[in-house]
Amino acid sequence: MSATRRQILARSGALGVGIAFTGALSELFAGTAAAQDLGHTGYGPLVPDPNGLLDLPKGFRYQVLSREGDQLRSGEGPVPSNHDGMTALPARGGRVHLVRNHENRPTAKHAVPTVAGLTYDPAGKGGCTALTLDSCNNVLTVVDERVAIAGTAVNCAGGRSPWGTWLTCEETEDKAGTNGYTKDHGFIFEVDPADPHRTGAVPLTAMGRFQHEAIAIDPKRGIVYETEDAFLKPFGLFYRFLPHKPLGGVGSLRAGGRLQAMRVPGVPDLSTIQEPGAAFDGIEWVDVPDPLAAQTPVRLQDFGPKGITHAQKLEGCYWGGRCVYFVSSFARSADGSAADHYGQIWRYDPSARRLTLVIVFGPDTDVQLPGESPDNICLAPSGGLMVCEDGNGAQHVFGVTRAGEVYAMARGRQNIGTPDAPEWGEFAGVTFSPDGRTMYVNCYTPGTTFAVTGPWRR
Repeated sequence: MSATRRQILARSGALGVGIAFTGALSELFAGTAAAQDLGHTGYGPLVPDPNGLLDLPKGFRYQVLSREGDQLRSGEGPVPSNHDGMTALPARGGRVHLVRNHENRPTAKHAVPTVAGLTYDPAGKGGCTALTLDSCNNVLTVVDERVAIAGTAVNCAGGRSPWGTWLTCEETEDKAGTNGYTKDHGFIFEVDPADPHRTGAVPLTAMGRFQHEAIAIDPKRGIVYETEDAFLKPFGLFYRFLPHKPLGGVGSLRAGGRLQAMRVPGVPDLSTIQEPGAAFDGIEWVDVPDPLAAQTPVRLQDFGPKGITHAQKLEGCYWGGRCVYFVSSFARSADGSAADHYGQIWRYDPSARRLTLVIVFGPDTDVQLPGESPDNICLAPSGGLMVCEDGNGAQHVFGVTRAGEVYAMARGRQNIGTPDAPEWGEFAGVTFSPDGRTMYVNCYTPGTTFAVTGPWRR
């Protein structure tokens, strides 16, 4: 889940970091495994890695599972570039399927290799790869690594389904003829890591064509919530998709449904709401006139005289308890937002039809390092959050407790072992194994997938 830039603040020293916010941070863990916070404030100082890849606390160790440019175990081609959103799903025999997005644009160095039956648009360089992992004596082995979907574009985030598949989202709305594409882009695709050909490369068109970021599924009703990451005005919308076959299993979302956008009465722009705890009842859902955006982007379509509610940079989305949470990572009036903020986290309760602002982040601390520009977030099984940093200089994975205390969990060494690269590699796609014993995380560039093990439940 993506969150605000500039929300983790430096306190003192390289490892003394904190988080500035107003609101109830513990709210983020409602109804999740992380609700049982162990209360720890970290695992101790980071120990420099003699191999120059990943610094971790004492007692933890990492494995490099996969690196950009190496050959896929399947022999289909090189490991693609730009490792981004990721999930870990249970597989047969206690194994784990790791499904990894590749946020490839037309300029990507290593495209996702095209594979018959798994390629949507041969001109698209994005997609997903799937790794199958086995564990013996606490050593992970990659027993398979292959293309799961190809020919898509800018696969940023997504979300897992209740039936064990990954919904990968294209964060673009380029149409056929743009960048050499032969088909329209901006869709969600379902990926079955156990059998990618079972899901193929079929766009879930009824779920809309726009700059998708992430999704979350109501496990009881089967409603799919979707965020739109629109950086510049006109800003994105928060959507729900009402499937014709809710919770119908693999392939059921192809049956279609209704796409609707959220309207908060009297609030055309969420950035204007600055007080944590502010709540709005009677939330309305308005049918999207043209989900395929054949002529007009969805966020610019006519939603009637009352209009529709927009927000800048809608990113992360997850289900907790009986509600869906979503993030506006920042808003700037200089970009056209009605007000400024450094991050909001919202909760929507479908039973009460109530939207509540849970947390507002701030202030701006770009000049203070480390602790800049958090991106992907996941709930940690031992309690709290894990946050991937995406900023300047050294990059970290930070842990955040329910009390709002932040500690450094991992630090990437410059260029992740490739001295010819000009920048530090940001982290992305942090996720945990189904048993909670392994943290998986990507370095975005050069694309590297790590597995981190250690005393998580200490």
